[in-house]
Amino acid sequence: MVGGAFSMDGPFTSFNGGITASVVITCIVAASSGLIFGYDIGISGGVTTMVPFLEKFFPSVLKKEAEAKTNMYCVYDSMTLTAFTSSLYIAGLAGSLVASRLTAAFGRRNTMVLGGFTFLLGGAINGGAANIAMLILGRLFLGFGIGFTNQAAPVYLSEVAPPKWRGAFNTGFEFFIGVGVVAASCINFAAANHPWGWRVSLGLAMVPAAIMTGGALMIRDTPTSLVERGQLAEARRSLLRVRGKEANVEAELAELVKCSEMARVAAGENREPLVTIFERQNRPHLVMAIGIPFFQQVTGINVVAFYAPVLFQSVGFGNDSALVAAIILGLVNLGSILVSAFVVDRFGRRFLFMLGGIQMFVCQVAVAVVLGVTEGDSGTKHITKGYTILVLVLMCIYSAGFGLSWGPLNWLLPSEIFPTKIRPAGQSISVAVNFGTTFVLSQTFLIMLCHFKYGTFVFYGGWLVAMTVFIGLFLPETKGVPLDSMLAVWERHWYWGRFVKGQALPQQGNSH
Repeated sequence: MVGGAFSMDGPFTSFNGGITASVVITCIVAASSGLIFGYDIGISGGVTTMVPFLEKFFPSVLKKEAEAKTNMYCVYDSMTLTAFTSSLYIAGLAGSLVASRLTAAFGRRNTMVLGGFTFLLGGAINGGAANIAMLILGRLFLGFGIGFTNQAAPVYLSEVAPPKWRGAFNTGFEFFIGVGVVAASCINFAAANHPWGWRVSLGLAMVPAAIMTGGALMIRDTPTSLVERGQLAEARRSLLRVRGKEANVEAELAELVKCSEMARVAAGENREPLVTIFERQNRPHLVMAIGIPFFQQVTGINVVAFYAPVLFQSVGFGNDSALVAAIILGLVNLGSILVSAFVVDRFGRRFLFMLGGIQMFVCQVAVAVVLGVTEGDSGTKHITKGYTILVLVLMCIYSAGFGLSWGPLNWLLPSEIFPTKIRPAGQSISVAVNFGTTFVLSQTFLIMLCHFKYGTFVFYGGWLVAMTVFIGLFLPETKGVPLDSMLAVWERHWYWGRFVKGQALPQQGNSH
């Protein structure tokens, strides 16, 4: 069966793991780790359009902007300027790989706390930056912080959330990313015309870092992580907290212990997870952990988010109008993430992936057509107000498609498909691929915009076609499937079954 749709008519015994006030609060706190990532995405693009910031660090960009005949596609073509944005992602890539070991050894919660403290330090350095070296140093600390939290938080959410609503709870991470983007865009707008506005924007990164770090200190680690580290008494207390007194905690804990032991034996007692993950039976999961974050980035969403104010200035908005347009874009994305949270566990992952891919493809091609007709290759024509608004509308529809699908699902899928023993390693690889691809694209986007012009959007449109076909052929449906039963999904898939046949563990219960 193409796509490998999965039936829940299988040998899965559900424990009483409904929605409790405690699990909601715990998941909200964990999901708030997305705040720091979203704040950085939203803040960096706006800061790079602030005149005082450019005067201090990138005067060559202002000089280009002042030249009346400059091609509008090339005003912000500065390798140093893009390094300010993209340097964070090199650090994030390294941080996410380090986080694999930290998460396994010290737990999901402690890794989130460490990430929050590291990000807070980066925000302080950037707010007080006196030169480009300090800016880049601050960005590196921010990157390590995000690398830690982006690795640990989605895994935490998948392991704590009840299986039936795992998609909705995990979408909370992307929702808080969206909240961070909107908050940052509003701060940029308020601070844009103040001489020290850029310092306020960069320095206030400490606020979301303090919020999520303080929250993380107040929650317990996941029962799965505690069992993996031999802390059974603490795991029992954690289960009682999130499942409630009515839940069958002892049976679920016993199942967690059993599955942990079986996974350890299957993987090899002393095997390194980053080695085990490359074995044949884990190939389907590995392909998805690499393919999904790669394809998510080649939708073009993050470069659009980073450079939204720059993009809108390029197509005719004034500085303030460009910042307002970026806020509108963020609000649309935030609304679509909420819609995704309500429908992901009803319609499934595959449907949303494919719907979002088609929607984004149409919008990318339409933006290319509008810019091609109005600006042409020269980029020196005067684009009318009507066309600038049309570009904004198209980008909003595009952003809504992303928020509905590839945004939240990028964090959900890798965190739910891996066996327990290699789950942190799998999530680390996924985050590393995400950051590595983001680095390349953010470092090259303004160069591409200058040289490819409106063809840049066709480039991303082509990738959207490829990724939608990829999902249709190779991604099985995972909605509602208990984490311990996930291997059965791959066994039934038309292609991946040849890699995992006979690998699924006997299922006698649902551990999360």
